Amino acid sequence: MAEKERYLDLPLEEVLGDRFGRYSKYIIQDRALPDARDGLKPVQRRILYAMYADRNTSDKPFRKSAKTVGNVIGNYHPHGDSSVYEAMIRQSQHWKMRMPLVEMHGNNGSVDGDPPAAMRYTEARMAKLSETMLHDIHKQTVDFMPNFDDSQEEPVVLPAPFPNLIVNGSTGISSGYATDIPPHNLGEVVDAAIMLIDRPDASIDKLMEAIKGPDFPTGGIIQGVEGIKQAYETGRGKVVVRGRAEIESLRGSREQIVITEIPFEINKASLVKKMDELRIDKKVEGIAEVRDETDRTGMRIVVELKKDADAKGVLHYLYKATDLQTQFNFNMVAIADKTPRLMSLKTLLEAYLVHQKHVIVRRTNHDLQKAKERAHVLEGLIKAVSILDEVIAVIRSANDKQDARRKLQDAFSFSEAQSEAIVMLQLYRLTNTDITTLEKEAQQLRKNITAWEALLDSDKKLSAEMKKELRSIKKEFDDERRTDVEAQIEEIKIDMEVLVPPEDVQISVSKEGYLKRSSIRSFSASNGEPPSMKESDRLLFSGEVNTQDTLLLFTKSGSYAYLPVHKLPEMKWKDAGQHLANVITIDSQDSIVAVSVVKQIKEATGFYTFVTKNGLIKRTPVKEYEAQRHSKSLMAVKVKKDDELVQVLETDGSTAVTIVTHQGYSLSFPENEVNPTGQRTSGMKAINLKEDDTVAGVSSSDGSSSLLIVTSRGAVKRMAWTVLETGSRASRGVRVLKELKKNPHRVVYTASVNGTETIVIQTKDGAVVEHDVGKIRTSDRYTNGSFIVDVGANNGINDVWIYQK
Repeated sequence: MAEKERYLDLPLEEVLGDRFGRYSKYIIQDRALPDARDGLKPVQRRILYAMYADRNTSDKPFRKSAKTVGNVIGNYHPHGDSSVYEAMIRQSQHWKMRMPLVEMHGNNGSVDGDPPAAMRYTEARMAKLSETMLHDIHKQTVDFMPNFDDSQEEPVVLPAPFPNLIVNGSTGISSGYATDIPPHNLGEVVDAAIMLIDRPDASIDKLMEAIKGPDFPTGGIIQGVEGIKQAYETGRGKVVVRGRAEIESLRGSREQIVITEIPFEINKASLVKKMDELRIDKKVEGIAEVRDETDRTGMRIVVELKKDADAKGVLHYLYKATDLQTQFNFNMVAIADKTPRLMSLKTLLEAYLVHQKHVIVRRTNHDLQKAKERAHVLEGLIKAVSILDEVIAVIRSANDKQDARRKLQDAFSFSEAQSEAIVMLQLYRLTNTDITTLEKEAQQLRKNITAWEALLDSDKKLSAEMKKELRSIKKEFDDERRTDVEAQIEEIKIDMEVLVPPEDVQISVSKEGYLKRSSIRSFSASNGEPPSMKESDRLLFSGEVNTQDTLLLFTKSGSYAYLPVHKLPEMKWKDAGQHLANVITIDSQDSIVAVSVVKQIKEATGFYTFVTKNGLIKRTPVKEYEAQRHSKSLMAVKVKKDDELVQVLETDGSTAVTIVTHQGYSLSFPENEVNPTGQRTSGMKAINLKEDDTVAGVSSSDGSSSLLIVTSRGAVKRMAWTVLETGSRASRGVRVLKELKKNPHRVVYTASVNGTETIVIQTKDGAVVEHDVGKIRTSDRYTNGSFIVDVGANNGINDVWIYQK
């Protein structure tokens, strides 16, 4: 039976819920979150109390950190020494604490993230400010509780005569809760607290007249007053924090960026490393060198720039790409009334003021009680001196001390406390001088008792006392604000020239989707030879462009790839290049139908005109195809399942569009008959197709060129634009081929030509025929052109293209 009683048969869910609930309660209340009254977590409070109890104060010599850590662990905080030491170190780090509470000799870490020396090497003592946090703690100002082994008592909270939680801030993560309270300027917080004492109904706007915003120990600049206000009103909000940087001029028209302050809790070494990586990886143009010149006089990071580099542009890029600009997210959670709460600035101040009121009332009650006890004793001493001879006689007649006390009480009606004081009185105190001293002391005590009783009876006097103590703290410890607050968040504009050095390069795109960029030098060395490609592949586009241009590739499915030229794979001209699928995510079955190179796409003025196989047309401004993400293909035009994109024309708004169908119909109409629509639209009807007819090609005419048509039987025909009548959109158009009953010609290719090109026809069995376009004479609409390849023998046409001679 006894064995069975040792074990409980309980459901796992119940056990887990109970155990985790207890653990969470402990983590939330007694480890990770600060108290709203003194702003300290338990480990921080215990460190300060242990130093105070051990008289390790600011007016005494420094003492080994290991001794303090041992005291904390042994008496108050039964956890690992490393966690206690880390908490102690943080309280001494001037770049993390706005007003450090511990002074330390030795290596206590650095803003570069260097670890502190071991606790056996460092020495510490309380800072003068933290001594004020324990002032009058012996006057029963706060509650005490037993320590972990009930061997002694420790304070539940410290008296804290200033709002430490708002001044020093706090950060922590517990079960289900986290906190991130930024540090503030002590003088400003004291002013706000005094304002709230005078005007308990003060609004956040009014309090923000005193508290401008967070004041980080590392300085910097905060942007976004709206974010600060929201955080002060709700407990949550975010602001932009950026380092302080200046642009300095050097000799030889060069400049350098000098950073003297960085955002709060940013690792300086990591920041410098990241900046140097941008230089090495050539992510930003213009950085010559990054140096950390920080010394004992202060922080100084120098970003030296190349000659004629855009300093402001580089600085903006550093703000965007590094931790030189960060976001601080307020999450003002603290323990109030033993419960974690999301608190506004006002509720934090109110929690502190209620605590401070209790501290002053309890201290005054303690002082009043002690004064009354002392006044009672003094009354007895003065009475005893006035009847000294009788008192001495009674004492001499007594057998011992206890008997003397009893006889004095019986003979003269002294109280027990008075008789004890008389018996303990030393003979030298019976001089006239000391009688005067006793009377003076009694008089002063009466004054104090009257003043303390008045203080306890009047809220107005209590408030005045709170304000007086706050002002004395401000007078002794206030310092200048370090962080500037700017109302608006500056939009970071990055000039393309800062990111990419302008450089002319040669790019190539093949029909099967291989692309690359090469230096002009590499291209020139090839003597005009095309790059190596598969036998089945050919160049779709080759041209000299700038690295700041953008390449757009449109595919038959209606997608497009947005490729900044500087991001194209760089290779020698003779290399085939990299496949598009390796550069962005795209459907492997898709194929490129058009290539466009755009300069400054944001400011582009023209249009893209799309025509599909089933005769739909769409016109969209070029600038709408600017993209922020380049990792995958995007929608250029909405194409139906049984349709595909035939061609994309670059037009200027005044061009005539000519559509030629497979069965030999041609329709020309002004592009402005097609109203511009958005990027993700499908367009409208361009031509009225016969059943089983499809669009074979699309061209734009400028009046000086002519229309070239290649038929399925290998015939080539060239027509002047004047012989093509201009119609209206969505009509049938006119015939441009002579209809034959037997083996009719069908259009397989069209292009706008000016006579300087060479046409290339590739048959299905691989034969390639080239012909000079200028030698093809123009004809009217009623002919089928001239044969330049014997298709009958070669089993049909596989591909047609033209290139400039």
